[in-house]
Amino acid sequence: MADTPQNPRRIERILAYMIASAVGLSILCFIALIIATAVGVTAEQFSAAPWPTIVVLPAIGLPIGLILMIVLIVLTGIRRGRESKDARG
Repeated sequence: MADTPQNPRRIERILAYMIASAVGLSILCFIALIIATAVGVTAEQFSAAPWPTIVVLPAIGLPIGLILMIVLIVLTGIRRGRESKDARG
């Protein structure tokens, strides 16, 4: 029996994109903080308009990405378990 490629369900694709966007945006904000600090942005300037969001986003986005990743792994495991159960009997 040849292995056929598995097509992920729609919810799994949506979760994968959500994970990529949450983690990717958090990493971009983290890099922006490193660059801003290296350039010489002071603590007073970090309290101005975009910086509070850029500072807080990695603290929120990375845990959300981790939780979504765990959910995706669980959903994929459930789907594969059902597929193997259906294939056996």
